[in-house]
Formats: sequence, C-alpha cells, structure tokens
Amino acid sequence: MTSARLAALMARGNAFLGSDVAILCGAMSWVSERNLVSAVSNAGAFGLIACGAMTPELLDTEIAATKALTSRPFGVNLITMHPQLFDLIAVCVKHQVTHIVLAGGLPPKGSIEAIKESGAKVICFAPALSLAKKLVRSGVDALVIEGMEAGGHIGPVATSVLAQEILPELALDVPIFVAGGIGRGEAIASYLEMGAAGVQLGTRFACASESIAHENFKKAFFRANARDAIASVQIDPRLPVIPVRALKNAGTEAFTAKQREVAQLLDDGKVDMGEAQLQIEHYWAGALRRAVIDGDIENGSLMAGQSVGMVTKEEPVADIIAQLVAEADAALDRKAA
Repeated sequence: MTSARLAALMARGNAFLGSDVAILCGAMSWVSERNLVSAVSNAGAFGLIACGAMTPELLDTEIAATKALTSRPFGVNLITMHPQLFDLIAVCVKHQVTHIVLAGGLPPKGSIEAIKESGAKVICFAPALSLAKKLVRSGVDALVIEGMEAGGHIGPVATSVLAQEILPELALDVPIFVAGGIGRGEAIASYLEMGAAGVQLGTRFACASESIAHENFKKAFFRANARDAIASVQIDPRLPVIPVRALKNAGTEAFTAKQREVAQLLDDGKVDMGEAQLQIEHYWAGALRRAVIDGDIENGSLMAGQSVGMVTKEEPVADIIAQLVAEADAALDRKAA
C-alpha cells in the first residue's frame, strides 16, 4: 500500500501506464521475457518485453505467452535500427499492445505514426534536452531519461543532471520516467518530487526469483559492487558505437576486438555504417545470451547498472517492488515531519 503522498506523486504515471505503481522494469535482452514481464505487471508495476534482435515470429510468440500469464498492461521495447522494425510494430498492433518503447536511436520516419494509429502509446528515450524537445514535437506520448549509471546501452550524462535539465522544461508536457542508477525508494521519491511521472529500473529486477537468468549470472551480480560495472570504450571515432555498461570480464575485452574487426570491414568498404552498427548489436545479443542463458560469465556480457551493488540476493518481484515503495514512503514521511 502506498501513502497518500506517494500515490499522488505517482498518479500521472499510473494513469499513463495503467499500473498501481509508476515503476517500469527496463527492457533487458534475454532477461525481460514472459516470466519476468508478467511477474512485474502482476505485482502492480509495468513490465516491458525486450524484443532486441527477435524476429517478428519470435516476438509474436513472446507477446502471446506473456498475455497468457498476465491480464495486466505491459509493453514492448523495440530497437529502432532493427531491419524489420515496422513488421515488429505490426505484431504489437495485432496483439493490441498498449505501450511501445522505441530505443537505440531516433525513431525512423513513420514509426511513431504507425504506433499511434493503432491507439498504442509511444515512449522514447531522450539522452539530452534538445532531443527530448524534438521527440515531444514529433508526437511521442512519454519519455524515459536514462543516465550513464544505467546498465546496457548508455548515454554520456548522469541521471541527476538529465533530471535537472529536462524535468523543469518538459515534465508538464509529457510524462517523464527517470532511469539509471536507481536502486532504492529514496531516489524514486526524490525524482517524483522533481516532477517525474515515475521511474524505470532494470538492474534491481535482473536477479529476481522470476528472472530466468542463469544462477551464475545472478551470483556475479551478488558479488559485484558499483565500480565493477564499467562502460565499454569506443576505439574508432568513425564507428559510432553506443557505450555499454557491464561487469568487467573477458567478454568486455572481446568487444574491443569486435570493434576493431567491424571498423576494418567499414574501412575496406565491405559493410556500410548501418550494417556495421547492426553487427555490433548482434554481437551484444549473442554475448548476453552466453551470460544470461548459458551461464558463461567469463566470455558473455554481464550488462549491469551501477546500482548492482544494491542487488544482494534473489527476491520475488513483488518483494522488490514492496521494498522500493516502503522506502519511498518513508523518505516522504521524513520530509513531511
């Protein structure tokens, strides 16, 4: 149960999402599938299927399986550079998915319109104020502003700075969800008071009881602290690779080698820029699978945000959400006293 103050602060986000608490579970490839997504939505928050590199056929199956496990609203996260983006949107429309998140770059022409025509809500990531304004003008229904503390693909600016830049400017125009480095309810309360409609967390949910992640993957999270989650380094300025935050291991070094390989193909004219970036995305999809599904925590990718130090044990999703809400409530009570 939330206090009246917290309920009021989350009211806009809850109304937008159709949830009980305005907490999105960030889309994590191989982790954010039917089991975790349905558990998050059933517990009153909002789950997101991570489409990643899925084919339309696989996404179709995943959405149907998720609908069989929950009657609560959930969304789908699509990567804008996916070569079959519009086919994936069509699959979401077929299943009457209520919210679609476009991630990984500016939405291609016609994608926002294709989603909105179905009646679904469009959510986009905004790593800068100028881009946030552009997306709002383009007709997006909500924004996620995610700081560099997050796991997976990240931007260059800290969450606290983005929140200070973007919330005062745009929070009245569209619901804005703050993400990156959030591990406790006190931070949630703070961003809500700044004008956020809600928050998004990924790392805190990655090792939930309902997560299908391999035991080895979860244990790596339990052992890690904030400084173990490092951002990948771009080795060639001609290859604009979005940095990725993950726990350091042999797989981190392998990505450096992969960048060199793809940059050489680009130099030799064997691939264009779009194909080069797609190869990088496919690399991450494979590396993630090795860690999450196969349990290869040495060579796979252990994508994690800097809040990983707050992930200390396996817990049911409902308990994680209840704890976050209780912490947020307590923080608001202290301020009111």
